[in-house]
Amino acid sequence: MRAKASSLHHSDATTGAAARTFSIGGQQLAAPKARAGLHLVATPIGNLADITLRALETLAGVDVIACEDTRITRRLTERYAITAELALYHEHNAAQARPKILERLAQGAAIALVSDAGTPLISDPGFKLVREVCAAGHAVIAVPGPSSVLTALSVAALPTDRFFFEGFLPAKEHARRARLTELARTDATLVMFESGNRVQDTLRDLAAIMAGRDAAICRELTKLHEEVKRAPVAELAAGADALETRGEFVLVIGPPADDAGVMDENSLDDLLRAQLARGSVKDAVAHAVELSGRPRREVYARALELAKTIGDGDGED
Repeated sequence: MRAKASSLHHSDATTGAAARTFSIGGQQLAAPKARAGLHLVATPIGNLADITLRALETLAGVDVIACEDTRITRRLTERYAITAELALYHEHNAAQARPKILERLAQGAAIALVSDAGTPLISDPGFKLVREVCAAGHAVIAVPGPSSVLTALSVAALPTDRFFFEGFLPAKEHARRARLTELARTDATLVMFESGNRVQDTLRDLAAIMAGRDAAICRELTKLHEEVKRAPVAELAAGADALETRGEFVLVIGPPADDAGVMDENSLDDLLRAQLARGSVKDAVAHAVELSGRPRREVYARALELAKTIGDGDGED
C-alpha cells in the first residue's frame, strides 16, 4: 500500500481521507482520527523498528504527513501499511508550504510533521512553522521518540548531566576552527553532527583545540553498520585517515577537566604543533595563550623550541 502524494492544497481537510489503519507483523490495526492540530512525530534514525506505537497511530490518523523527502518517509509508511497522504515540507519550499498548512489547520485538519530521521526541528526545518501555528492558535502536539543526539550521548560513555548541542559546524576551515575555539570555553559535553566528507578535518581541528578531552565518534547509529569509537580527541584525530567516512556521524566531546583552567604540558605541545603546522609562530602563540591559560612568555618559548623540530625556525613576526 502506498502513501499518496499531496500538495497540501485542499478546500476540505477531510475529503478523500484514506482508511486510518496501520499494520504490525501482518496484523492490521485501526487508528482513531488524530486530534486537529500539528503533530510533531519523531521517526527512526535508522532502524525502522524503533518507531513508537503512538507514532504509528498518529501517522495513520492524520489527514496528511508533511515530510522533507517523500521517498524516505514512504519507506516508513509502506513498512507499516499507512496510507496517509504525504506532502513536502523542507527548507527550500517552507515559505510556500507554511500558508497551505495553516489553511488546512484552520479547516480542522490533523497534520503530522516529520523529518527524514529523528525528532522534527532538531537541526531540521520546522521552527518557523511551529511558531506560526502557535501564533494562529492551533494545537501543537509532540509525539516523542528517537533522537540521534540523545542516542549518541547514551552510548558515548561521557558525562551527560550537562550537554550543549551544536548541530553542524561551519563547512569552511577558518570558520569551523573559530567556532570550535568558542565551544572550547563551554563547560559541558558537546554534541555535534558532521558529514562524512568533513569528519576527518573536523577531528584534526578538534585535536588542535580540545586535545586533552575524551570523545566518541558515533557512526550510523541504530543501523546495520553502527560503529562507536571512544578515545581521547588526539587519538581519534591520529586515526582519522583510516576512518570509514561513509554514513552519518555524531561527535560527542567530553567537558573540560576540573583543572582545565591551565592546560598540561603535553596538551600544550599538541596544540602548538597543530597550530605551527598551519601558520606562523605568532599566530600559534596567540591561539595557545587564549586556550591554555599559561603565561605568554612560557608559551612563546615552548613554541620556538617546537618550531625548530618541525623545520620552522622563524621567530615572531
